[in-house]
Amino acid sequence: MQLTAKILLFSVVAQVILALVILVLMGRERVPRIARGEIRMADVAVDRTAYPLKARLLSNSFDNQFQLPVLFYVAVVLSLQIGAVGWIEAALGWLFVASRYIHAGIHVTTNNLPKRFVVYCTGLVVLALFWLWLLIRILLA
Repeated sequence: MQLTAKILLFSVVAQVILALVILVLMGRERVPRIARGEIRMADVAVDRTAYPLKARLLSNSFDNQFQLPVLFYVAVVLSLQIGAVGWIEAALGWLFVASRYIHAGIHVTTNNLPKRFVVYCTGLVVLALFWLWLLIRILLA
């Protein structure tokens, strides 16, 4: 496997690690509260509003890891499948993942919506460039 493909795959691993870390942090916020009886399971079976803010922020951030990142995963798989992985794909992959880490960091701490939105849009632009570059590579192959 070529170096750039490995570098791109490591960006996928980093994205998966982000989702798993958020999942663990969310569990650490939720499970003890239910175990102690602070929150009844019936109160959170359908709606998360019974959880405290920190648990809701983590939950929302976790959900967010299955939105834009899904398009990232597909782009990586297609790039690998057609053998179109160079330094541009690797760089765009890591830029996207960096934006997701920053976005998640803002989401679960200050939740500063204007900053979070800018970072989200930055990641979206990087992802769109990845897909545009992938399309160009497919058309030129």
